[in-house]
Amino acid sequence: MTLDAGPGGAYSPRVFKSIFTWWNGATIGIRFNIGRRAVFIGEDDTGNRYYESKDNRDSYDARKRRWVIYNGYAEASKVPPDWHGWLHYTFDEPPTIAPLKRRAWEKDHLPNLTGTLDAWRPTGSIARTGERPRATGDYQAWTPD
Repeated sequence: MTLDAGPGGAYSPRVFKSIFTWWNGATIGIRFNIGRRAVFIGEDDTGNRYYESKDNRDSYDARKRRWVIYNGYAEASKVPPDWHGWLHYTFDEPPTIAPLKRRAWEKDHLPNLTGTLDAWRPTGSIARTGERPRATGDYQAWTPD
């Protein structure tokens, strides 16, 4: 990544985001550290990239460290189950070598959609229509004795 100034001598906002914010992807320091100390393992369908350290020198428990660099906003639920298992040492082999077997009844992975336009909005929700359905008569209000 270069820090060349754009038109008018100003640096792009993307460069400053990569320096100071971790939630918009990895910072420059993390990218440098991973580039120096790790090897690329693979990429999932959403563009997240996965890395493993070359040795266990900076390990907490004698295992090689594993990282994910998110494509876009850093949200842990964007990691599919097979890569999640590899990141947390449930599987020794990454999904690029030993893909997770899918059952016929399993649905495709979806990230957490809370706060997005695709979030579930029940009937009567303010975000949907704001109008509650009429009571059906099966509810009795509590009254103190």
